[in-house]
Amino acid sequence: MKVGSLNDAAPASEGKSKLINEKSFFGRFTDRASESRGKVIIYSSALLMIVAVVAITLFLTIQGLRSFVVDHLNFWTFITGTEWYPDRTKNPTFGAFPFIFGSLAVTFLAALIATPIAIGTAVFMAEIAKKWGTKVMQPVIEILVGIPSVVYGLIGLSIVVPFLRQHFGGTGFNLIAGAFVVGIMILPTVASIAADSLRAVPDSLRQASFAIGGTKWQTIWRVVIPAAGSSLLTAIILGMSRAFGEALAVQMVIGNARDLPKSILDPSATLTTIITLSMGHTTTGSLLNDALWSLGLILLLISYVFIVIIRFLGKRGESR
Repeated sequence: MKVGSLNDAAPASEGKSKLINEKSFFGRFTDRASESRGKVIIYSSALLMIVAVVAITLFLTIQGLRSFVVDHLNFWTFITGTEWYPDRTKNPTFGAFPFIFGSLAVTFLAALIATPIAIGTAVFMAEIAKKWGTKVMQPVIEILVGIPSVVYGLIGLSIVVPFLRQHFGGTGFNLIAGAFVVGIMILPTVASIAADSLRAVPDSLRQASFAIGGTKWQTIWRVVIPAAGSSLLTAIILGMSRAFGEALAVQMVIGNARDLPKSILDPSATLTTIITLSMGHTTTGSLLNDALWSLGLILLLISYVFIVIIRFLGKRGESR
């Protein structure tokens, strides 16, 4: 009976497979058991992402080049100029260097503030207290990630700015205030990725260090952290890329000055803050509107530089 039932089932399965093969494309797409629908959805999603990135890049490139092609602004003067006075009736000037410098300064200062704390938190989660440390710190990191940027700006406006005003003089709205606020914002991003990088280090390296007499701290400092070096750098660069594109929180505490800052206690502005402050007061096709699109193009290009650095570090880590 068992042999007969198996023989009877074989033609039925063959007939079913023939029916599936004979289905039309639409029939295979609507069939829940079909692979065609899954392939179409996956490839369409990937294609949509590629089209979106290419479309944004092309659109921003076309708009950003209008200042130099249509309005005939000098590219080198635009990049290196230190005077931004587009509202002058006679001889308006468009020098973007103070904003480029402000964006880079805020980004690197924020990385300097966030990196030691983030790496220390990651070491605590991944090496010191692997179980309860992760249970305590992971929700804290998720809460910090979920806080809106305007809340960080309000905290900086209420705490950081008055503190700097009282202890260092001036108005308190300056470059270091923006860097501190952004540094706190990127802290959970760097800490989370750094912890994952430390966990990815093979235990065999730790055991080898213990076998030759290394202590816990010597193993962490001289074995684990160097082994995860490229991944930790990737975490830092990812945090910097987020800091570079931040606008609202920085705008609330940095002072939004047009001049090139002479110290970290001087007010400044970034590419994102000047765009958000000025874009709503321009008309499409005007000289100022085109210049702001050019600032956006510079912002995009520098963001691409961060992405290239991340890819380079990732390949370097894989080669090791």
